[in-house]
Amino acid sequence: MKDKITALLAEIDSLTASLQDEVEALRIKYLSKKGVIPTLMDDFRNVPADQKREMGMLINQLKQKAQDKIQILKEQFENNTSSISDIDLSRTAYPIKLGTRHPISLVKEEICDIFKRLGFSIAEGPEVEDDWHVFSSLNFAEDHPARDMQDTFFIQSNPDIVLRTHTSSVQTRVMENTQPPIRIICPGRVYRNEAISYRAHCFFHQVEALYVDINVSFADLKQALLFFAKEMFGENTKIRLRPSYFPFTEPSAEMDISCNICGGKGCPFCKHTGWVEILGCGMVDPNVLENCGIDSTIYSGYALGMGIERITNLKYQVKDLRMFSENDVRFLEEFKSAY
Repeated sequence: MKDKITALLAEIDSLTASLQDEVEALRIKYLSKKGVIPTLMDDFRNVPADQKREMGMLINQLKQKAQDKIQILKEQFENNTSSISDIDLSRTAYPIKLGTRHPISLVKEEICDIFKRLGFSIAEGPEVEDDWHVFSSLNFAEDHPARDMQDTFFIQSNPDIVLRTHTSSVQTRVMENTQPPIRIICPGRVYRNEAISYRAHCFFHQVEALYVDINVSFADLKQALLFFAKEMFGENTKIRLRPSYFPFTEPSAEMDISCNICGGKGCPFCKHTGWVEILGCGMVDPNVLENCGIDSTIYSGYALGMGIERITNLKYQVKDLRMFSENDVRFLEEFKSAY
């Protein structure tokens, strides 16, 4: 055994490697569980007792020398930078394919930015809501059609829990816990039980705004709407307000803007009327204020809400709402330079 160890010491001393894989092969050959040195250690039990001390010291010396040698060879490759000279540092880097912002996100942030400049702050709330915050507090009658299963997703185990149908539920939560003045915008996803088509979806996105203070008037609402329309669609945009009905506002109106495609002259997009509807609005109904613990004899307010998909359609002329949720990369790449 002594002669074998002496031969192995000389063999290990002369080990070389030209590739990192060769170093790993040497480690496996000499030091792995079934390698040369562990096998030699297994044979140690057959050594006569009077030679065990000497042979043990030689085997340990052999193992240590093998470990040191392989480590030196490994460090040789780890510290070797000669391969860098093969790289042409003047070459143009491979193009990195960048992602894009979703058009809904782009438009939502633009809407929020416009209202932030008017002093509004962002408020958010849960998408799974109770009947009180979605309907009852907002002056919806018990037999209102919006409570019907055709429009609302109810949680089967608890009919009092629904997927919110509008972000007005965030407004009621804020009014319950905050004393006026209140000036908030509420962006978020909402759900309605509708058939999916090119013009409707079972989920979509809204931004609603609420302003409650002393002596808030419809004139304040109109001024905010005009500012928003000009900032979003251009300085030459005109608005008009048409009487409407919403349970939570009185008086209520729907707002149209002059068609930004034909400039109000008439085209297929605006059905040759020169006007396009974009949002609903009105003065907050006193019952809603009282339901939320705000004295309607002192405070008044206005509210407005719009579908983000609708605004996105106007800005980018996307004709099919389903494209917003299909994650088609070809569609999303069209918005690379939007922001």
